[in-house]
Amino acid sequence: MLSERQQQIIEESIKLIDNKGIQGFTIKNLSKEIGISEPGIYRHFESKFAILNEILDSFKQNLIENQKAFAKNGVDPLTKLKLFFNKLFLKFIENPALISVIFSEEIFQNEKLLSDKVNEIHAMNEKIVSSVFRDLQKSKQISKELNIETFTLIFFGSVRLLVRKWKYSEYNFNLLEKGNELFNTLLSLAK
Repeated sequence: MLSERQQQIIEESIKLIDNKGIQGFTIKNLSKEIGISEPGIYRHFESKFAILNEILDSFKQNLIENQKAFAKNGVDPLTKLKLFFNKLFLKFIENPALISVIFSEEIFQNEKLLSDKVNEIHAMNEKIVSSVFRDLQKSKQISKELNIETFTLIFFGSVRLLVRKWKYSEYNFNLLEKGNELFNTLLSLAK
């Protein structure tokens, strides 16, 4: 579990990446944002890499917790899928700066461990959604002819585009509302 200061460092790091890009994410800039010395940052994290690693770990942990909640929940697959996407949209609404980290894989491409972690997060998301799509096929709520792998890719690509559009529009529309419209439209195409 993170200390209060570590949590503050993580939150400010996400904001810094959002505002200044990965190039602006330096320990010097971070220490200015938080108001502590650079050695003060290093007392909590050994490097920028460790901070980025923790950001991805916390996002992954949140995903695992959601996955466990869905597994225990006896709701039908359609409701499960809608809950999954609503939680994802709510996470971005709660912390919009996270979009710049989660959907900017290029910032992790030169660090194999971080790149692998991003790929693992994507794979976990795809596995959850593909499984629900299979359940929807079994219950005849979507077409048996639908290629699950391709449709999962379309689903996540559409979500990613909507979230980025929301960010670039400076959050001038209701993401949850538009997310639900997107969800319903994509699902109707799957029938």
